[in-house]
Amino acid sequence: MNKPDIDKIHELILEAPIGKYIGDRGARIFAEHACCVNELKDGDFLFKKGETTTSFYIVAEGRLALVKNKKKKKEEKPRILHLLDEGDLVGELSFIDDTKHASTVIAIGDARVLQFKAEDIRPLILKEPQVMFDFMRAVVKRVHHTVTSISQQQLALSDYIATAGKGRL
Repeated sequence: MNKPDIDKIHELILEAPIGKYIGDRGARIFAEHACCVNELKDGDFLFKKGETTTSFYIVAEGRLALVKNKKKKKEEKPRILHLLDEGDLVGELSFIDDTKHASTVIAIGDARVLQFKAEDIRPLILKEPQVMFDFMRAVVKRVHHTVTSISQQQLALSDYIATAGKGRL
């Protein structure tokens, strides 16, 4: 774990999807409160399903995957549910609602992630309420987008099934 370069982190956050919500000032504040950079090798776990952490992360380099193990067998490859690229947030929902992680996250190739610990971020709620509101809004918008996307996929699948495969999927 290395202490991050604040200017690089600031730019990464600004270029990430969250950047459009928290703006330049918010990106600078979050960059100043980044705890460290974690280096991950191919196949390393960031966290496992069922674990509780007090951090959220931003992918700084490389790719991560949200995965689900098909079975308990070690030789079986995990099933990729979603790929995370540079700038993507991960672990933010568990960070906010203090619940266990719903998925396992592993590195696909070498990767680096910025870690933001609760003890560093929580004081911002009182010191920088607008920045924290904007952060929360970004997280909610991401969840809303995901729920909408899943609903559209379910509707398309239902249409496909109802037309005995003659409908478009």
